[in-house]
Amino acid sequence: MTQVLARKWRPRIFSELVGQEHVVRALTNALQMQRLHHAYLFTGTRGVGKTTLARIIAKALNCETGVTAEPCGKCAACTEIDAGRFVDLLELDAASNRGIAEMTTLLEQAVYAPTIGRFKVYIIDEVHQLTTHAFNAMLKTLEEPPPHVKFILATTEPQKIPVTVLSRCLQFNLKQIPQPQIKAQLQKILDAEGVGFESPALALLARAAQGSMRDSLSLLDQAIAHGGGRVEEAAVRAMLGVVDQTYLYAIMRALAARDGAGLIAEADRMADRSLSFEMALQNLGIMLHRLALLQAVPGAVGADDPDRGMLEELAGSFDAEDLQLYYQIALQGRNDIGLAPDDYAGFTMTLLRMLAFAPEHSGTAARAAPGRAAGPLVPVTPAVLAESKKNDSNAAWGKIIEQLGLSGMARVLAQHCELVSRDETRIELTIAKVHERLLDKPYQDKLKAVLQQRFGAALRITISIGTGDGNGNSPAELADREKQQRQARAVAAIEQDPFVRELVENFDARIIESTIKPTQ
Repeated sequence: MTQVLARKWRPRIFSELVGQEHVVRALTNALQMQRLHHAYLFTGTRGVGKTTLARIIAKALNCETGVTAEPCGKCAACTEIDAGRFVDLLELDAASNRGIAEMTTLLEQAVYAPTIGRFKVYIIDEVHQLTTHAFNAMLKTLEEPPPHVKFILATTEPQKIPVTVLSRCLQFNLKQIPQPQIKAQLQKILDAEGVGFESPALALLARAAQGSMRDSLSLLDQAIAHGGGRVEEAAVRAMLGVVDQTYLYAIMRALAARDGAGLIAEADRMADRSLSFEMALQNLGIMLHRLALLQAVPGAVGADDPDRGMLEELAGSFDAEDLQLYYQIALQGRNDIGLAPDDYAGFTMTLLRMLAFAPEHSGTAARAAPGRAAGPLVPVTPAVLAESKKNDSNAAWGKIIEQLGLSGMARVLAQHCELVSRDETRIELTIAKVHERLLDKPYQDKLKAVLQQRFGAALRITISIGTGDGNGNSPAELADREKQQRQARAVAAIEQDPFVRELVENFDARIIESTIKPTQ
C-alpha cells in the first residue's frame, strides 16, 4: 500500500527540517556541547514540525553512537523511534488524555530507569489542553526531574500554559514556513517521486498550505490524485477553488473606474464557473496587501515576480487610503459571508460597499465618475510643456503627468518629483530625499521613455535627490496640502456651526475630528 507523502517524507534528521533553521541551530549547538535541558517546549501552528522535532531529539538523545546532533538513523534505537516502537519514548496526546489520572500514571513511571535507552523521553502533544490538576501534578516532576527523564512539550496555544510550567521549560517558537520554501520542498519531492508538475500549481499549493508543511503534503497527495498522476495548474485551481487572478485584476480595474456594472459582471462570470466567493475575498485581501506593500516599499515585490507588472499598473490607480479601506472591507466581507443570504450576495455586497465608501478624491485623472466611461487622454504638446515656465510650474507639471497616461510606480515617481528647470531639449526634476526609495531604475526608465516618446527622443531628463523633507511643491505634495486645507476648513465649519457649538457648550459634547470628511 502506498504511504501518504506526509508520512513518507517526514524529516528524520535535523538537516531535513524545512524553515526552522533558528531552532535547529540552537538545538544542534546544545547537543554538540552536551548542554541538555530537562524540559523543552515547542510552540507554533499546526504542521510546522513540532512533533517531528521532538522525535528527532529523542533519537539524538538515545542513538547508540552517543548523544549527538546527528543520529545515525540505523541503530536499533533510531529505527525503533522512527517506527514508533521505542519503549522509552512515551507519547501522550493531551487532547484526549488530559486528566489527573493519566498524568499521575505517566509520572509514576518516570522514577524508573530506562528499559533499553539512555533517557526516557516524554512527548506531550497539545499540552495546553491538560487540566489544572494535571499541570500541578506535572509541576513537581519538572521542578525536580530524575536525571534520566526528558520532557518535550508541544502546543499551538502557549498562552494557555501556566507560567509556573513555562518558566521551567526551554521554549522554542517554530514559525510558519515561507511559501517559497514550501514550494521548493514540493518540487524536490515530486522530482524524487517521478511525478510531473507545473510550477504555478506548486505555488498555489504552497499558498493554500498557509505555512504548514504537513498541510502542503496532504494537498499535494490530493492534487496528484485529482490530476491523474500529474500536478497541473488548472486541476489544482479546480481542486482548491482558487479564483483566477484575471478576475481579481478586472475587479480592481472596475473599482478604479467606479464601474459598478463592471464589478457585477465579473461576479457573474465567477458564479458561472462556480468559483468560491469566500476564496475570492481571501485572494482579494492578499492582492490589496501586495498593492499597499508595493506603494510603500517597492522593493518588497521582487522584479522577477510574475505579477509585478500588473501590480504596478494597479498601484498607480489607487491612493494609499483607498487600499487600506478596501482591505478592511474585504476582511469584514469574508467574516460576514456566512451570514449573507448566499455567497454571491455576500461577495457582491462587499464589492458594492467598496464602491460606496471609496473617497471621492482618490485615484487618477483617468478614472471615471460612477456610471460614466473614462474620457480620452488629452495629447501632450510642446505648448503644454511651455506652460511650465510660469510661477505655477509644478501645477503645470502636474497637468503634464495627468496627460501622459502613466501608470504604476512610474506615475507615483512622477507625482513626487518637482520641476526644477526645462527647455526644448532638457527637463530637470528633483525628488525629496524621503522619497528616494521611488528612484528604482525601472521606474525612472519608464518615466523617461514616456516623456521622450511625447517630446522627442533627444529630450534629456535628469532626476536628482533634493534636500527637502517631503513638504515641497511636487504634485503629490501640493495635492496633500490641498487635502489637509480642505480637511481643516471642514473641521472649522463644524466647530463654528451654531448647533454644534450649543451641543458642546450645553451638553459637554466632543467633536471627533477623524470622523469629519470634507464635501466636494
